[in-house]
Amino acid sequence: MQKKEKGIGQPDRILSYFKAQWPVLLIVTLTGLIYNIGLLAGPWFEGKMAGCLVDVLGKRAGFSDMLALVISYVVTIAVVQIARYCKRFYVRRFANNVNRQMKEILYSSLVQKSQTELEEEGAGNVMTKAILDVDDCVEGMRKFTTEIFDTGVALIAYAGMLLFYDWRLALLCMLFPPISYIVAEKMKGVVQRTGAIYKEKSGALSAATLDRALNAITYRVYGCEEERKAAYERELSSYEKAAVKANIWSSTLPPVYRVISMAGVLFILYFGSRNALGTGWKVFDVAAFTTFLSCFTRLSVKSSSAAKLFNAVHKAQVSWRRIKPLMKATPFPETKEEAAGELVLSHVSFSYPGGGTIYRDVSLQAEPGEIIGVTGPVGCGKSTFGKTFLCEYPYEGSITFGGRELQELTDSERSGSIGYLGHDPELFDDTIRNNILLGKDEDPGPLLKAVCLYQEVEEMEQGMDTVVGNGGIRLSGGQAKRLALARTLCYKRPVLVLDDPFSALDKETEKQVFASLKKLAADSIVILLSHRLYLFPQMDQVIFMEKGRVITGSHESVLKNCPEYRKLYGEQEGGADR
Repeated sequence: MQKKEKGIGQPDRILSYFKAQWPVLLIVTLTGLIYNIGLLAGPWFEGKMAGCLVDVLGKRAGFSDMLALVISYVVTIAVVQIARYCKRFYVRRFANNVNRQMKEILYSSLVQKSQTELEEEGAGNVMTKAILDVDDCVEGMRKFTTEIFDTGVALIAYAGMLLFYDWRLALLCMLFPPISYIVAEKMKGVVQRTGAIYKEKSGALSAATLDRALNAITYRVYGCEEERKAAYERELSSYEKAAVKANIWSSTLPPVYRVISMAGVLFILYFGSRNALGTGWKVFDVAAFTTFLSCFTRLSVKSSSAAKLFNAVHKAQVSWRRIKPLMKATPFPETKEEAAGELVLSHVSFSYPGGGTIYRDVSLQAEPGEIIGVTGPVGCGKSTFGKTFLCEYPYEGSITFGGRELQELTDSERSGSIGYLGHDPELFDDTIRNNILLGKDEDPGPLLKAVCLYQEVEEMEQGMDTVVGNGGIRLSGGQAKRLALARTLCYKRPVLVLDDPFSALDKETEKQVFASLKKLAADSIVILLSHRLYLFPQMDQVIFMEKGRVITGSHESVLKNCPEYRKLYGEQEGGADR
Protein backbone atom coordinates (compact mmCIF):
# COMPACT_ATOMS: atom_id res chain seq x y z
CA MET A 1 0.00 0.00 0.00
CA GLN A 2 1.25 3.46 -0.85
CA LYS A 3 2.83 5.46 1.87
CA LYS A 4 0.75 8.60 2.11
CA GLU A 5 2.66 11.81 1.49
CA LYS A 6 2.65 13.71 4.72
CA GLY A 7 1.37 17.24 4.36
CA ILE A 8 0.64 17.06 0.61
CA GLY A 9 -3.00 18.02 0.69
CA GLN A 10 -3.40 18.75 -3.03
CA PRO A 11 -0.45 17.30 -4.95
CA ASP A 12 -1.70 18.82 -8.21
CA ARG A 13 -1.06 22.29 -6.77
CA ILE A 14 2.47 23.68 -6.54
CA LEU A 15 1.66 25.59 -3.36
CA SER A 16 0.99 22.32 -1.51
CA TYR A 17 4.66 21.33 -1.80
CA PHE A 18 5.79 24.65 -0.32
CA LYS A 19 3.36 24.20 2.57
CA ALA A 20 4.55 20.66 3.21
CA GLN A 21 8.16 21.85 3.49
CA TRP A 22 7.50 24.81 5.80
CA PRO A 23 10.10 23.82 8.48
CA VAL A 24 12.86 23.78 5.87
CA LEU A 25 11.59 26.98 4.27
CA LEU A 26 11.53 28.68 7.70
CA ILE A 27 15.28 28.07 8.03
CA VAL A 28 15.73 29.27 4.46
CA THR A 29 13.83 32.45 5.32
CA LEU A 30 15.87 33.26 8.43
CA THR A 31 19.25 32.59 6.86
CA GLY A 32 18.15 34.28 3.63
CA LEU A 33 17.24 37.48 5.46
CA ILE A 34 20.54 37.50 7.33
CA TYR A 35 22.49 36.91 4.13
CA ASN A 36 20.71 39.39 1.87
CA ILE A 37 20.41 42.19 4.42
CA GLY A 38 24.04 41.55 5.29
CA LEU A 39 24.95 42.15 1.65
CA LEU A 40 24.30 45.83 2.26
CA ALA A 41 27.37 45.81 4.45
CA GLY A 42 29.56 45.28 1.39
CA PRO A 43 28.85 48.58 -0.39
CA TRP A 44 28.75 50.43 2.94
CA PHE A 45 32.17 49.13 4.03
CA GLU A 46 33.61 49.72 0.54
CA GLY A 47 32.48 53.33 0.68
CA LYS A 48 33.81 53.77 4.24
CA MET A 49 37.18 52.25 3.34
CA ALA A 50 37.45 54.47 0.24
CA GLY A 51 36.71 57.52 2.41
CA CYS A 52 39.12 56.33 5.10
CA LEU A 53 41.85 55.88 2.48
CA VAL A 54 41.37 59.49 1.38
CA ASP A 55 41.57 60.56 5.04
CA VAL A 56 44.73 58.50 5.57
CA LEU A 57 46.35 60.13 2.53
CA GLY A 58 45.28 63.54 3.87
CA LYS A 59 46.61 62.56 7.32
CA ARG A 60 43.19 63.01 8.89
CA ALA A 61 43.11 59.31 9.92
CA GLY A 62 45.67 56.68 10.81
CA PHE A 63 46.47 53.04 9.98
CA SER A 64 44.55 51.81 13.04
CA ASP A 65 41.33 53.34 11.69
CA MET A 66 41.70 51.49 8.39
CA LEU A 67 42.62 48.24 10.22
CA ALA A 68 39.49 48.45 12.37
CA LEU A 69 37.34 48.88 9.26
CA VAL A 70 39.02 45.95 7.50
CA ILE A 71 38.60 43.61 10.49
CA SER A 72 34.94 44.61 10.87
CA TYR A 73 34.44 44.08 7.16
CA VAL A 74 35.99 40.60 7.23
CA VAL A 75 33.94 39.50 10.27
CA THR A 76 30.71 40.80 8.74
CA ILE A 77 31.38 39.11 5.41
CA ALA A 78 32.18 35.84 7.24
CA VAL A 79 28.80 35.93 9.03
CA VAL A 80 27.05 36.74 5.76
CA GLN A 81 28.75 33.87 3.92
CA ILE A 82 27.90 31.38 6.67
CA ALA A 83 24.26 32.45 6.38
CA ARG A 84 24.56 32.08 2.60
CA TYR A 85 25.90 28.53 2.95
CA CYS A 86 23.07 27.55 5.32
CA LYS A 87 20.46 29.06 3.05
CA ARG A 88 21.74 27.24 -0.04
CA PHE A 89 22.03 23.96 1.83
CA TYR A 90 18.42 24.10 2.98
CA VAL A 91 17.17 25.30 -0.40
CA ARG A 92 18.79 22.24 -1.95
CA ARG A 93 17.26 20.08 0.77
CA PHE A 94 13.85 21.59 -0.01
CA ALA A 95 14.34 20.76 -3.70
CA ASN A 96 15.41 17.18 -2.96
CA ASN A 97 12.41 16.61 -0.68
CA VAL A 98 9.98 17.98 -3.27
CA ASN A 99 11.62 15.94 -6.02
CA ARG A 100 11.17 12.76 -3.98
CA GLN A 101 7.55 13.60 -3.13
CA MET A 102 6.65 14.40 -6.73
CA LYS A 103 8.24 11.24 -8.07
CA GLU A 104 6.51 9.07 -5.48
CA ILE A 105 3.12 10.55 -6.38
CA LEU A 106 3.86 10.33 -10.10
CA TYR A 107 4.99 6.71 -9.71
CA SER A 108 1.82 5.76 -7.84
CA SER A 109 -0.24 7.27 -10.68
CA LEU A 110 1.74 5.54 -13.42
CA VAL A 111 1.61 2.07 -11.91
CA GLN A 112 -2.16 2.32 -11.56
CA LYS A 113 -2.59 3.14 -15.24
CA SER A 114 -3.59 0.28 -17.45
CA GLN A 115 -1.07 -1.31 -19.79
CA THR A 116 -3.08 0.04 -22.70
CA GLU A 117 -2.90 3.62 -21.47
CA LEU A 118 0.86 3.39 -20.95
CA GLU A 119 1.40 1.87 -24.38
CA GLU A 120 -0.68 4.60 -26.01
CA GLU A 121 1.37 7.29 -24.30
CA GLY A 122 4.67 5.64 -25.22
CA ALA A 123 7.51 4.46 -23.01
CA GLY A 124 9.78 7.34 -24.01
CA ASN A 125 7.22 10.00 -23.10
CA VAL A 126 6.47 8.28 -19.78
CA MET A 127 10.17 8.14 -18.93
CA THR A 128 10.61 11.81 -19.81
CA LYS A 129 7.71 12.79 -17.59
CA ALA A 130 8.85 10.62 -14.69
CA ILE A 131 12.43 11.91 -14.75
CA LEU A 132 13.16 15.05 -16.77
CA ASP A 133 9.86 16.87 -16.30
CA VAL A 134 9.87 16.41 -12.53
CA ASP A 135 13.52 17.51 -12.36
CA ASP A 136 12.87 20.62 -14.46
CA CYS A 137 9.78 21.51 -12.46
CA VAL A 138 11.62 21.16 -9.14
CA GLU A 139 14.57 23.14 -10.50
CA GLY A 140 12.18 25.98 -11.31
CA MET A 141 10.80 25.81 -7.75
CA ARG A 142 14.34 25.82 -6.36
CA LYS A 143 15.35 28.84 -8.39
CA PHE A 144 12.17 30.63 -7.39
CA THR A 145 12.84 29.93 -3.70
CA THR A 146 16.46 31.03 -4.05
CA GLU A 147 15.70 34.22 -5.95
CA ILE A 148 13.03 35.35 -3.47
CA PHE A 149 15.92 36.13 -1.14
CA ASP A 150 18.91 36.43 -3.44
CA THR A 151 16.97 38.80 -5.66
CA GLY A 152 13.73 39.94 -4.04
CA VAL A 153 15.00 40.85 -0.57
CA ALA A 154 18.29 42.12 -1.96
CA LEU A 155 16.53 44.36 -4.48
CA ILE A 156 14.41 45.93 -1.74
CA ALA A 157 17.46 46.44 0.45
CA TYR A 158 19.58 47.97 -2.31
CA ALA A 159 16.69 50.15 -3.49
CA GLY A 160 16.20 51.41 0.09
CA MET A 161 19.86 52.32 0.37
CA LEU A 162 19.83 54.15 -2.98
CA LEU A 163 16.72 56.11 -2.00
CA PHE A 164 18.40 57.01 1.29
CA TYR A 165 21.43 58.52 -0.44
CA ASP A 166 19.59 60.37 -3.25
CA TRP A 167 15.98 59.53 -3.98
CA ARG A 168 15.84 61.55 -7.24
CA LEU A 169 18.87 59.89 -8.75
CA ALA A 170 17.69 56.50 -7.42
CA LEU A 171 14.29 56.80 -9.12
CA LEU A 172 15.93 57.92 -12.35
CA CYS A 173 18.43 55.06 -12.63
CA MET A 174 15.90 52.46 -11.42
CA LEU A 175 13.67 53.07 -14.43
CA PHE A 176 15.57 50.46 -16.42
CA PRO A 177 15.29 47.24 -14.34
CA PRO A 178 11.48 47.11 -14.77
CA ILE A 179 12.04 47.31 -18.53
CA SER A 180 14.10 44.12 -18.35
CA TYR A 181 11.18 42.43 -16.54
CA ILE A 182 8.75 43.51 -19.26
CA VAL A 183 11.07 42.15 -21.95
CA ALA A 184 11.37 38.86 -20.04
CA GLU A 185 7.58 38.55 -19.82
CA LYS A 186 7.23 39.30 -23.53
CA MET A 187 9.65 36.46 -24.30
CA LYS A 188 7.48 34.02 -22.31
CA GLY A 189 5.81 32.59 -25.40
CA VAL A 190 8.96 31.68 -27.31
CA VAL A 191 10.63 30.21 -24.20
CA GLN A 192 7.64 27.98 -23.45
CA ARG A 193 7.14 27.00 -27.09
CA THR A 194 10.74 25.94 -27.65
CA GLY A 195 10.72 24.22 -24.25
CA ALA A 196 7.61 22.19 -25.15
CA ILE A 197 9.12 21.08 -28.47
CA TYR A 198 12.31 20.09 -26.66
CA LYS A 199 10.31 17.92 -24.23
CA GLU A 200 8.50 16.17 -27.10
CA LYS A 201 11.76 15.43 -28.89
CA SER A 202 13.31 14.24 -25.64
CA GLY A 203 10.47 11.75 -25.20
CA ALA A 204 10.86 10.52 -28.78
CA LEU A 205 14.61 10.08 -28.29
CA SER A 206 14.04 8.13 -25.06
CA ALA A 207 11.65 5.81 -26.90
CA ALA A 208 14.14 5.31 -29.74
CA THR A 209 16.94 4.61 -27.25
CA LEU A 210 14.80 2.05 -25.43
CA ASP A 211 13.87 0.42 -28.72
CA ARG A 212 17.51 0.06 -29.80
CA ALA A 213 18.52 -1.36 -26.44
CA LEU A 214 15.71 -3.93 -26.20
CA ASN A 215 15.74 -5.03 -29.85
CA ALA A 216 19.45 -4.72 -30.62
CA ILE A 217 19.93 -8.45 -31.23
CA THR A 218 16.89 -8.68 -33.51
CA TYR A 219 18.04 -5.76 -35.65
CA ARG A 220 21.53 -7.19 -35.87
CA VAL A 221 20.38 -10.72 -36.78
CA TYR A 222 18.08 -9.48 -39.53
CA GLY A 223 20.56 -6.97 -40.90
CA CYS A 224 18.49 -3.92 -39.95
CA GLU A 225 21.11 -2.33 -37.72
CA GLU A 226 22.16 0.33 -40.23
CA GLU A 227 18.55 1.22 -40.97
CA ARG A 228 17.73 1.55 -37.25
CA LYS A 229 20.94 3.48 -36.71
CA ALA A 230 19.90 5.96 -39.40
CA ALA A 231 16.43 6.28 -37.82
CA TYR A 232 18.03 6.81 -34.41
CA GLU A 233 20.35 9.46 -35.86
CA ARG A 234 17.33 11.29 -37.23
CA GLU A 235 15.70 11.28 -33.78
CA LEU A 236 18.98 12.41 -32.24
CA SER A 237 19.34 15.20 -34.79
CA SER A 238 15.79 16.43 -34.12
CA TYR A 239 16.46 16.33 -30.38
CA GLU A 240 19.71 18.29 -30.77
CA LYS A 241 18.04 20.97 -32.90
CA ALA A 242 15.20 21.33 -30.39
CA ALA A 243 17.69 21.45 -27.49
CA VAL A 244 19.80 24.09 -29.23
CA LYS A 245 16.78 26.28 -29.94
CA ALA A 246 15.54 25.97 -26.37
CA ASN A 247 19.01 26.68 -24.93
CA ILE A 248 19.62 29.63 -27.23
CA TRP A 249 16.67 31.48 -25.79
CA SER A 250 17.59 30.46 -22.26
CA SER A 251 21.25 31.47 -22.66
CA THR A 252 21.15 34.60 -24.81
CA LEU A 253 18.39 36.49 -23.03
CA PRO A 254 20.07 36.96 -19.58
CA PRO A 255 22.91 39.15 -20.98
CA VAL A 256 20.28 41.29 -22.70
CA TYR A 257 18.45 41.73 -19.39
CA ARG A 258 21.70 42.73 -17.69
CA VAL A 259 22.57 45.35 -20.32
CA ILE A 260 19.12 46.89 -19.96
CA SER A 261 19.34 46.91 -16.16
CA MET A 262 22.83 48.48 -16.18
CA ALA A 263 21.81 51.39 -18.44
CA GLY A 264 21.16 53.51 -15.33
CA VAL A 265 24.93 53.70 -14.68
CA LEU A 266 25.08 56.51 -17.25
CA PHE A 267 22.86 58.67 -15.03
CA ILE A 268 24.94 57.87 -11.96
CA LEU A 269 28.18 58.83 -13.69
CA TYR A 270 26.68 62.16 -14.74
CA PHE A 271 24.39 63.20 -11.91
CA GLY A 272 26.40 61.36 -9.24
CA SER A 273 29.59 63.19 -10.26
CA ARG A 274 27.69 66.49 -9.98
CA ASN A 275 26.67 65.48 -6.46
CA ALA A 276 30.33 64.78 -5.68
CA LEU A 277 31.25 68.25 -7.00
CA GLY A 278 28.54 69.83 -4.88
CA THR A 279 26.38 71.00 -7.80
CA GLY A 280 23.81 68.22 -7.83
CA TRP A 281 20.68 67.27 -5.90
CA LYS A 282 22.70 65.99 -2.94
CA VAL A 283 26.23 66.46 -1.68
CA PHE A 284 28.31 63.26 -2.06
CA ASP A 285 31.72 62.63 -0.66
CA VAL A 286 33.92 59.91 -2.14
CA ALA A 287 32.50 57.31 0.23
CA ALA A 288 28.88 58.14 -0.64
CA PHE A 289 29.54 58.17 -4.41
CA THR A 290 31.38 54.82 -4.22
CA THR A 291 28.65 53.29 -2.09
CA PHE A 292 25.88 54.53 -4.42
CA LEU A 293 27.62 53.24 -7.57
CA SER A 294 28.45 49.87 -5.98
CA CYS A 295 24.92 49.52 -4.64
CA PHE A 296 23.32 50.19 -8.04
CA THR A 297 25.70 47.82 -9.82
CA ARG A 298 24.67 45.01 -7.50
CA LEU A 299 21.00 45.96 -7.82
CA SER A 300 21.32 45.73 -11.60
CA VAL A 301 22.93 42.29 -11.39
CA LYS A 302 20.16 41.09 -9.09
CA SER A 303 17.57 42.66 -11.33
CA SER A 304 18.85 40.79 -14.39
CA SER A 305 18.73 37.59 -12.29
CA ALA A 306 15.07 38.26 -11.58
CA ALA A 307 14.40 38.61 -15.31
CA LYS A 308 16.30 35.36 -15.90
CA LEU A 309 14.14 33.74 -13.22
CA PHE A 310 11.05 34.49 -15.33
CA ASN A 311 12.46 32.32 -18.13
CA ALA A 312 13.30 29.50 -15.67
CA VAL A 313 9.76 29.61 -14.28
CA HIS A 314 8.28 29.60 -17.79
CA LYS A 315 10.37 26.54 -18.61
CA ALA A 316 9.21 24.83 -15.41
CA GLN A 317 5.59 25.63 -16.27
CA VAL A 318 5.92 23.56 -19.45
CA SER A 319 7.04 20.54 -17.40
CA TRP A 320 4.36 21.09 -14.76
CA ARG A 321 1.58 21.14 -17.35
CA ARG A 322 2.83 17.79 -18.67
CA ILE A 323 2.92 16.04 -15.30
CA LYS A 324 0.01 17.79 -13.54
CA PRO A 325 -2.66 15.30 -14.74
CA LEU A 326 -0.62 12.53 -13.06
CA MET A 327 -0.13 14.35 -9.76
CA LYS A 328 -2.96 12.73 -7.85
CA ALA A 329 -2.44 11.26 -4.40
CA THR A 330 -4.33 8.07 -5.15
CA PRO A 331 -3.23 5.41 -2.66
CA PHE A 332 -2.41 1.96 -3.91
CA PRO A 333 -5.46 -0.23 -3.43
CA GLU A 334 -4.72 -2.88 -0.82
CA THR A 335 -5.35 -6.08 -2.75
CA LYS A 336 -7.06 -8.77 -0.74
CA GLU A 337 -7.77 -12.16 -2.25
CA GLU A 338 -11.49 -12.61 -2.70
CA ALA A 339 -13.32 -15.80 -1.82
CA ALA A 340 -13.93 -18.47 -4.44
CA GLY A 341 -17.13 -18.10 -6.41
CA GLU A 342 -19.02 -18.90 -9.56
CA LEU A 343 -17.97 -17.29 -12.86
CA VAL A 344 -20.78 -16.61 -15.36
CA LEU A 345 -20.38 -15.17 -18.86
CA SER A 346 -23.59 -14.18 -20.57
CA HIS A 347 -23.59 -13.13 -24.24
CA VAL A 348 -20.18 -11.46 -23.97
CA SER A 349 -18.84 -9.70 -27.06
CA PHE A 350 -15.80 -7.50 -27.47
CA SER A 351 -14.42 -4.95 -29.89
CA TYR A 352 -11.71 -2.34 -29.51
CA PRO A 353 -12.83 1.32 -29.78
CA GLY A 354 -13.20 2.16 -33.44
CA GLY A 355 -12.52 -1.44 -34.53
CA GLY A 356 -14.49 -4.48 -35.61
CA THR A 357 -15.82 -7.22 -33.35
CA ILE A 358 -13.11 -9.60 -32.12
CA TYR A 359 -15.50 -12.20 -30.76
CA ARG A 360 -19.21 -12.33 -30.04
CA ASP A 361 -21.80 -14.01 -27.84
CA VAL A 362 -19.70 -16.03 -25.39
CA SER A 363 -21.75 -17.68 -22.65
CA LEU A 364 -20.61 -20.18 -20.04
CA GLN A 365 -20.78 -21.01 -16.36
CA ALA A 366 -17.82 -22.26 -14.30
CA GLU A 367 -17.40 -23.44 -10.72
CA PRO A 368 -14.22 -23.42 -8.55
CA GLY A 369 -11.90 -26.25 -9.55
CA GLU A 370 -12.83 -26.20 -13.24
CA ILE A 371 -10.27 -25.66 -16.00
CA ILE A 372 -11.53 -24.05 -19.20
CA GLY A 373 -9.44 -24.47 -22.35
CA VAL A 374 -9.60 -21.70 -24.95
CA THR A 375 -8.17 -22.34 -28.43
CA GLY A 376 -8.50 -21.50 -32.08
CA PRO A 377 -6.41 -20.51 -35.10
CA VAL A 378 -3.72 -17.83 -34.86
CA GLY A 379 -5.30 -14.38 -34.57
CA CYS A 380 -8.71 -15.70 -33.53
CA GLY A 381 -8.86 -13.47 -30.41
CA LYS A 382 -7.69 -15.83 -27.63
CA SER A 383 -5.40 -13.27 -26.01
CA THR A 384 -8.03 -10.55 -26.34
CA PHE A 385 -10.53 -12.85 -24.63
CA GLY A 386 -8.09 -13.32 -21.73
CA LYS A 387 -7.50 -9.59 -21.41
CA THR A 388 -11.25 -8.98 -21.29
CA PHE A 389 -11.20 -10.10 -17.65
CA LEU A 390 -8.81 -7.21 -16.83
CA CYS A 391 -11.53 -4.73 -17.88
CA GLU A 392 -9.06 -2.40 -19.58
CA TYR A 393 -11.70 -1.84 -22.26
CA PRO A 394 -15.48 -2.16 -21.81
CA TYR A 395 -17.16 -5.33 -23.08
CA GLU A 396 -20.70 -6.05 -24.13
CA GLY A 397 -22.84 -8.53 -22.24
CA SER A 398 -22.19 -9.61 -18.68
CA ILE A 399 -19.32 -11.22 -16.74
CA THR A 400 -20.14 -11.88 -13.10
CA PHE A 401 -17.97 -13.40 -10.41
CA GLY A 402 -19.59 -14.35 -7.15
CA GLY A 403 -22.77 -12.68 -8.40
CA ARG A 404 -21.10 -9.28 -9.02
CA GLU A 405 -20.48 -7.66 -12.39
CA LEU A 406 -16.74 -7.61 -13.13
CA GLN A 407 -16.76 -4.08 -14.61
CA GLU A 408 -18.43 -2.73 -11.47
CA LEU A 409 -15.78 -4.05 -9.08
CA THR A 410 -13.15 -1.67 -7.72
CA ASP A 411 -9.57 -2.11 -8.90
CA SER A 412 -8.74 -3.66 -5.53
CA GLU A 413 -11.63 -6.13 -5.71
CA ARG A 414 -10.85 -7.04 -9.30
CA SER A 415 -7.15 -7.56 -8.51
CA GLY A 416 -8.16 -9.82 -5.65
CA SER A 417 -10.44 -11.84 -7.93
CA ILE A 418 -8.56 -12.16 -11.24
CA GLY A 419 -5.02 -13.46 -11.68
CA TYR A 420 -3.49 -12.92 -15.12
CA LEU A 421 -0.42 -14.32 -16.86
CA GLY A 422 0.13 -12.70 -20.25
CA HIS A 423 1.55 -14.29 -23.35
CA ASP A 424 4.91 -12.57 -22.79
CA PRO A 425 6.34 -13.16 -19.29
CA GLU A 426 6.93 -9.77 -17.68
CA LEU A 427 10.01 -10.44 -15.59
CA PHE A 428 12.08 -7.84 -13.77
CA ASP A 429 15.82 -7.32 -13.81
CA ASP A 430 16.04 -8.95 -10.39
CA THR A 431 16.65 -12.32 -8.78
CA ILE A 432 14.56 -15.43 -9.37
CA ARG A 433 13.44 -15.24 -5.74
CA ASN A 434 12.23 -11.64 -6.00
CA ASN A 435 10.55 -12.22 -9.35
CA ILE A 436 8.39 -14.89 -7.72
CA LEU A 437 7.71 -13.46 -4.29
CA LEU A 438 7.53 -9.70 -5.08
CA GLY A 439 8.19 -8.85 -1.44
CA LYS A 440 6.56 -11.84 0.25
CA ASP A 441 8.55 -13.59 2.95
CA GLU A 442 8.12 -17.19 1.81
CA ASP A 443 10.14 -20.07 0.44
CA PRO A 444 9.78 -20.10 -3.37
CA GLY A 445 11.07 -23.68 -3.53
CA PRO A 446 7.66 -25.44 -3.63
CA LEU A 447 6.49 -23.13 -6.40
CA LEU A 448 9.64 -23.78 -8.44
CA LYS A 449 9.08 -27.51 -7.98
CA ALA A 450 5.46 -27.15 -9.10
CA VAL A 451 6.56 -25.60 -12.40
CA CYS A 452 9.47 -28.06 -12.82
CA LEU A 453 12.11 -25.32 -12.51
CA TYR A 454 13.61 -26.14 -9.12
CA GLN A 455 16.41 -28.41 -10.36
CA GLU A 456 17.45 -25.98 -13.08
CA VAL A 457 17.62 -23.12 -10.59
CA GLU A 458 19.66 -25.23 -8.16
CA GLU A 459 22.21 -25.80 -10.91
CA MET A 460 22.62 -22.08 -11.53
CA GLU A 461 25.71 -20.50 -9.97
CA GLN A 462 23.74 -18.28 -7.59
CA GLY A 463 20.64 -20.41 -7.30
CA MET A 464 17.50 -18.47 -6.42
CA ASP A 465 19.59 -15.29 -6.19
CA THR A 466 20.44 -15.46 -9.89
CA VAL A 467 19.52 -12.20 -11.65
CA VAL A 468 17.40 -12.97 -14.72
CA GLY A 469 17.92 -9.70 -16.59
CA ASN A 470 15.31 -7.34 -17.99
CA GLY A 471 12.37 -9.39 -19.27
CA GLY A 472 14.14 -12.61 -18.24
CA ILE A 473 16.68 -12.27 -21.06
CA ARG A 474 19.17 -14.56 -19.28
CA LEU A 475 16.67 -17.42 -19.19
CA SER A 476 15.42 -19.69 -21.92
CA GLY A 477 11.88 -19.18 -23.20
CA GLY A 478 10.59 -22.16 -21.25
CA GLN A 479 12.34 -21.07 -18.05
CA ALA A 480 10.92 -17.55 -18.34
CA LYS A 481 7.41 -18.93 -18.88
CA ARG A 482 7.64 -21.23 -15.88
CA LEU A 483 9.10 -18.51 -13.66
CA ALA A 484 6.19 -16.20 -14.54
CA LEU A 485 3.76 -19.04 -13.85
CA ALA A 486 5.36 -19.63 -10.44
CA ARG A 487 4.75 -15.96 -9.61
CA THR A 488 1.13 -16.23 -10.73
CA LEU A 489 0.63 -19.26 -8.49
CA CYS A 490 2.33 -17.43 -5.61
CA TYR A 491 -0.38 -14.78 -5.93
CA LYS A 492 -3.15 -17.25 -6.73
CA ARG A 493 -6.61 -15.77 -7.28
CA PRO A 494 -10.08 -17.34 -7.52
CA VAL A 495 -9.95 -16.86 -11.31
CA LEU A 496 -6.64 -17.48 -13.12
CA VAL A 497 -6.27 -16.44 -16.76
CA LEU A 498 -3.17 -18.08 -18.26
CA ASP A 499 -2.21 -17.13 -21.82
CA ASP A 500 -0.21 -19.97 -23.41
CA PRO A 501 1.88 -20.77 -20.31
CA PHE A 502 3.17 -24.04 -21.83
CA SER A 503 4.08 -22.83 -25.33
CA ALA A 504 7.86 -23.15 -24.81
CA LEU A 505 7.77 -26.49 -22.95
CA ASP A 506 8.22 -30.06 -24.12
CA LYS A 507 5.28 -32.42 -23.68
CA GLU A 508 6.60 -34.25 -20.65
CA THR A 509 7.35 -31.04 -18.76
CA GLU A 510 3.99 -29.62 -19.82
CA LYS A 511 2.17 -32.65 -18.43
CA GLN A 512 3.97 -32.37 -15.09
CA VAL A 513 3.32 -28.63 -14.81
CA PHE A 514 -0.34 -29.11 -15.78
CA ALA A 515 -0.73 -31.75 -13.06
CA SER A 516 0.76 -29.34 -10.50
CA LEU A 517 -1.52 -26.58 -11.76
CA LYS A 518 -4.61 -28.76 -11.26
CA LYS A 519 -3.51 -29.53 -7.72
CA LEU A 520 -2.51 -25.98 -6.68
CA ALA A 521 -5.53 -24.35 -8.34
CA ALA A 522 -8.06 -26.91 -7.14
CA ASP A 523 -10.17 -24.14 -5.58
CA SER A 524 -9.78 -21.69 -8.49
CA ILE A 525 -11.30 -21.37 -11.93
CA VAL A 526 -8.52 -21.61 -14.52
CA ILE A 527 -8.96 -20.18 -18.02
CA LEU A 528 -6.14 -21.67 -20.09
CA LEU A 529 -5.48 -20.13 -23.50
CA SER A 530 -3.47 -22.46 -25.71
CA HIS A 531 -2.94 -23.63 -29.28
CA ARG A 532 -1.62 -27.03 -28.11
CA LEU A 533 -4.58 -29.37 -27.73
CA TYR A 534 -3.37 -32.75 -26.46
CA LEU A 535 -4.27 -31.73 -22.88
CA PHE A 536 -7.74 -30.48 -23.87
CA PRO A 537 -9.48 -33.82 -23.17
CA GLN A 538 -8.68 -33.09 -19.50
CA MET A 539 -10.42 -29.70 -19.63
CA ASP A 540 -13.80 -29.32 -17.96
CA GLN A 541 -14.96 -26.99 -20.72
CA VAL A 542 -13.59 -25.93 -24.10
CA ILE A 543 -14.04 -22.64 -25.97
CA PHE A 544 -13.20 -22.66 -29.69
CA MET A 545 -12.84 -19.27 -31.41
CA GLU A 546 -12.61 -18.52 -35.11
CA LYS A 547 -13.37 -15.30 -37.03
CA GLY A 548 -15.47 -13.92 -34.19
CA ARG A 549 -17.52 -17.11 -33.92
CA VAL A 550 -17.39 -18.92 -30.56
CA ILE A 551 -18.39 -22.50 -29.70
CA THR A 552 -18.42 -23.69 -26.08
CA GLY A 553 -18.97 -27.07 -24.45
CA SER A 554 -17.11 -30.14 -23.29
CA HIS A 555 -14.16 -31.42 -25.32
CA GLU A 556 -16.29 -34.24 -26.69
CA SER A 557 -19.22 -32.03 -27.70
CA VAL A 558 -17.03 -29.41 -29.38
CA LEU A 559 -15.08 -32.18 -31.13
CA LYS A 560 -18.36 -33.59 -32.42
CA ASN A 561 -20.07 -30.34 -33.40
CA CYS A 562 -17.16 -28.23 -34.69
CA PRO A 563 -15.32 -29.56 -37.78
CA GLU A 564 -12.62 -26.89 -37.45
CA TYR A 565 -11.79 -27.94 -33.90
CA ARG A 566 -11.89 -31.61 -34.89
CA LYS A 567 -9.49 -30.97 -37.76
CA LEU A 568 -7.13 -28.87 -35.61
CA TYR A 569 -7.15 -31.47 -32.87
CA GLY A 570 -6.59 -34.33 -35.29
CA GLU A 571 -3.62 -32.63 -36.96
CA GLN A 572 -1.66 -32.29 -33.73
CA GLU A 573 0.59 -35.11 -32.64
CA GLY A 574 -1.16 -37.38 -30.18
CA GLY A 575 -4.42 -35.52 -30.72
CA ALA A 576 -6.18 -37.87 -33.10
CA ASP A 577 -9.11 -39.39 -31.29
CA ARG A 578 -9.96 -42.08 -33.82
